[in-house]
Amino acid sequence: MLDWLYTAISWVMARWHSLWNLLFGDPAPETALGGLSWVLAIVFLVITIRVILFPLFVKQIKSQRAMQELQPELAKLRKQYGSDRQGMAVAMQQLQKERGVNPLAGCLPILPQIPVFLSLFHVLRRLAPDKQGLYSWSNQLTDEAARAQLFGAPISSSFNMSGAKEQAILGIQGVNYTNIRIVAFALIVVMCFTTYFTQKQIMARSGPVEGQAAMVQKLMLYGVPISLFVSGFIFPIGVLIYWMTNNLWTMGQQFFVLKKMPPPGSDAAKAKAGADKPAVDPRTLAPKPGAKPVRPKPGRPATPPTGSTAAGSTAAGSTGGDEGATPDASANGSGPAPGSTGNGVPRAGGGSRPGSGQGPANRGKRKRR
Repeated sequence: MLDWLYTAISWVMARWHSLWNLLFGDPAPETALGGLSWVLAIVFLVITIRVILFPLFVKQIKSQRAMQELQPELAKLRKQYGSDRQGMAVAMQQLQKERGVNPLAGCLPILPQIPVFLSLFHVLRRLAPDKQGLYSWSNQLTDEAARAQLFGAPISSSFNMSGAKEQAILGIQGVNYTNIRIVAFALIVVMCFTTYFTQKQIMARSGPVEGQAAMVQKLMLYGVPISLFVSGFIFPIGVLIYWMTNNLWTMGQQFFVLKKMPPPGSDAAKAKAGADKPAVDPRTLAPKPGAKPVRPKPGRPATPPTGSTAAGSTAAGSTGGDEGATPDASANGSGPAPGSTGNGVPRAGGGSRPGSGQGPANRGKRKRR
């Protein structure tokens, strides 16, 4: 049923092997360069698949960012519906439809990699010396792939083997279980550690989560590396190389994304937002040569300072006194001066009342004879 997929994976590996084999001068498969050409074929198989899946990775990032932006509104919906799970689910679907968010987009880069991994596992598991050609490979190419070695361990071998394949691989000159298990165990450890750090990066990329999502993240953080450590003992060395290379690519890709597009609300996002603001050059604020500098006028105070009211009243009273006293009255003494009694004696207080519109008491006073 999946022969077409096995054939496609085998064809891509064969093309990369032929390229590296040509560059290395067609070495024998048992030599270091012969084994390196097949190792690089597996490495560049990973690169080919990841380049093809890169648009899906971009969609995954956009979907995760959109889901993070919806978190405040989702929190309001949870508070609004309470224990009504059905109503909450309907409202959540409606909100995601309005915003164009697809929660399944976060799984897009992972799903196509599963059949690729299973196909490579199937092809390398069936590899053995002196076996007939597999999936578009000739008999000679199949035998070369089965005999290709990495540090003395064939890429078709695994930590635990049995049956006819075990006898065929151990029958290769210079191959023994010690080299196979040392290389396999080292790759298993590297595969588990890179998987752990990859999950840590995914947690940093998706931002802080709570509740059930946090529990799932912690389960993935520790559960996936442990499961790979257990199952890695039956993986062929070529599959271990594939998984390790895939993890290293993911780590580099996510490091680039976290640096260029940090999660919203994180310290890195705030620092990036501050750095993106254009700096103001003080020279642009200075007047041009020969131009008169314009100083902004100070605003009028909302409340006059203490003492200004009294000073203003005194000034107003003085002006009013000047206007109210005529020259004839002051010169001829025809009437009593404002602020004094009829006999010329000043009133108590000696001056005009604030706001009365009269001047001081000695203004307009009759001259004594």
